[in-house]
Amino acid sequence: MLAENIANADSPQYNAKDLAPVNFDSVLNIPRESGLQTRKTNSHHLQGKAIFPDNKLVGKDVDGFEVTPSGNNVNLEEQMMKVTANQMDYQAVASLYSKGLGMIRTAVRKG
Repeated sequence: MLAENIANADSPQYNAKDLAPVNFDSVLNIPRESGLQTRKTNSHHLQGKAIFPDNKLVGKDVDGFEVTPSGNNVNLEEQMMKVTANQMDYQAVASLYSKGLGMIRTAVRKG
């Protein structure tokens, strides 16, 4: 959604979007027998379980404090800050994952 917001920074009447928080209570109350499945767009795709009933990420419009005369409320500085925060989170998780795999490899070699 961040890339979509940045791409539409000059589009008239475009409202910035952000991911809506996930309501885990509603996800837990989905009956198992409903057979909720992910959408397959190719016969070679593996079938998996979906988290969201509509099989897509839920977005919400963001109320921007700065609106251009064309009606666009995308603030590029704010979007780039969010991109940077996502990148730092990703790097932290990837580093932890690599270190965890390294510890498992060390344990297997010494065993």
